[in-house]
Amino acid sequence: MHRLFVALRPPRAIRDSLAETMDGIADARWQDDDQLHLTIRYIGEVDRRIAEDIAVEIGHVHARAIEAAIGGVGAFDRRGRVAALWAGLAPHDALAALHRKVDHALVRLGLPPEGRAYLPHITLARLSRTADAAEIERWRAAHAGLATAPFRIEHLILFESTLGPDGAHYDTVARWPLG
Repeated sequence: MHRLFVALRPPRAIRDSLAETMDGIADARWQDDDQLHLTIRYIGEVDRRIAEDIAVEIGHVHARAIEAAIGGVGAFDRRGRVAALWAGLAPHDALAALHRKVDHALVRLGLPPEGRAYLPHITLARLSRTADAAEIERWRAAHAGLATAPFRIEHLILFESTLGPDGAHYDTVARWPLG
């Protein structure tokens, strides 16, 4: 089985800027550079034949290069606790349109549609149950105004995710130019 997702990778300078924020919470599992991406559509586990069909179908998705900027930080909660910290991206419209195109392509293959609202973000950290709430709030307050100049993303990427004891490792399966 192959655990897949479709994503965009921000340029190195943006990833470096995000890395500068990754400190100050003792029990955070900060993402490394290879893990910094903007998920367009999570796919999940599929067999090899479906994975090959996905690569072909996503290759037919046409979209312009994405112009975006980092704008603020946020958190995902799970069962009343903060489980992940992220940096948001704007403007939302072009990213949401690309998400819809990829989602429609996957639905044409027989995969279920995305079941949740799309929120463009780059995950910065995953938090353990023991992460200190005060540290989390201090980090969020310190980085609330996180912003970058606009940047361009020119490739759509199909990744395979392999889970390990230290988190996920991502390998590029296929890459397509936008524009």
